[in-house]
Amino acid sequence: MADKLVYSSKINKIRSFALILIFVGFAVMYGGLLSRNIEWLMLTLFLFGLLFIILSCVVYFWIGMLSTKAVPIECPNCEKPTKMLGRVDACMHCKQPLTLDKDLEGIEFDEKYNKRKYRKQAKAESKDK
Repeated sequence: MADKLVYSSKINKIRSFALILIFVGFAVMYGGLLSRNIEWLMLTLFLFGLLFIILSCVVYFWIGMLSTKAVPIECPNCEKPTKMLGRVDACMHCKQPLTLDKDLEGIEFDEKYNKRKYRKQAKAESKDK
């Protein structure tokens, strides 16, 4: 049986990363509570935990601003509204690979199509032809 790759939308990946930062911050702060007998260690762990939570807020703000610039589309598979970042992305609901680029239609889905290096290389190859 062939393994089917499951893709995730870029917006959901970044939001998941920010959520992980919050949990890491809480875990580090909890470590500070466990080390309350050593004051300098407790304070250091609390500050690191706070730093992780502040970083999470920055990431959430950044993805919120990025989400306003994303292209809203309707998924052809599940027919739910989703947002797309870059040339290729996945549906937020059903993980269906999506593209708005006519050159990439019918080609196997790969996230490398969003990278500048690949776009420059593809542009140079198209000029050679």
